Amino acid sequence: MKSLAISVKKRENVGKANSKALRNQGKVPCVLYGGEKQVCFYTHENDVRKLVYSPDIFLVNLDIDGTKTSCIMQDIQFHPVTDKILHIDFLEVFEDKEVTVNIPVVLKGIALGVRNGGNLFFRRNKIITRAIPSNLPDSIEIDISELTIGDFIYIKDLKSDKYMFLAPDNSVVVGVKTARAAIEELVVDEETEEGTTEEGDATEESSEEKPTEDTSKEDKEKN
Repeated sequence: MKSLAISVKKRENVGKANSKALRNQGKVPCVLYGGEKQVCFYTHENDVRKLVYSPDIFLVNLDIDGTKTSCIMQDIQFHPVTDKILHIDFLEVFEDKEVTVNIPVVLKGIALGVRNGGNLFFRRNKIITRAIPSNLPDSIEIDISELTIGDFIYIKDLKSDKYMFLAPDNSVVVGVKTARAAIEELVVDEETEEGTTEEGDATEESSEEKPTEDTSKEDKEKN
C-alpha cells in the first residue's frame, strides 16, 4: 500500500462555528478514531488533494502536533454544490489488526470478446477488502485480454491468501456480454433476405402462369 505523510494541527475548539471558520480559511476539519480516544484536528485542503482525488489507497502517516499515527481515510464529505471538501474521517490502524477498505480494480488489456463485437460489463470497480495494513494491495489487477463473449470473472477467481474479499464468491467483477444491437441488426437482415426471396418466388410464379392464359386465347380463336 502506498503511504502519504501529512502534518496536521489538533483542534482546540469544535462545533459548527469553528468548522465553518476553518473552511473559510481553506482548511478541512478532520476526526481520527479507532484508537484509545477520538482526536479532532484540521489540515489544509491542499495537503489532502493527493489523498482525496485519487483512486489509490494510502496509508496515511499523520503528525498531529508531533504525535505520529498511522491511519487510512475512512469517509469524506463534499459540499453538494461546490464539491468543496467539508470533512474527513480517518481510522487509526495497527500492524496486527485487520482493517476493511475499498480496493480499486484495474483492468489490463482489451478483451477478445470486445474486439469481436461484445460489450464490456464492468460490475465492480472497487472491492471491499479486509486484511492487516501490510497485506493490503494498492489495487487489484485483472488481465481481461483472453475474455471472449459470455466469459465472466467472479470474486472467487481473485482470491488471495493475504487478504479477504467481503463479497459473495459468485459476484461478477467483469465480463463480456453479447451486443444486443448486433443481434437485432442480424435479425433484421435475415428478415429482409427472407422477404426478398418470397417476393422473388411470387414473381416467378406469376410469370409462369402468363403463357397458360395466352395459350387458352389461341385455342378459342381457332375454334
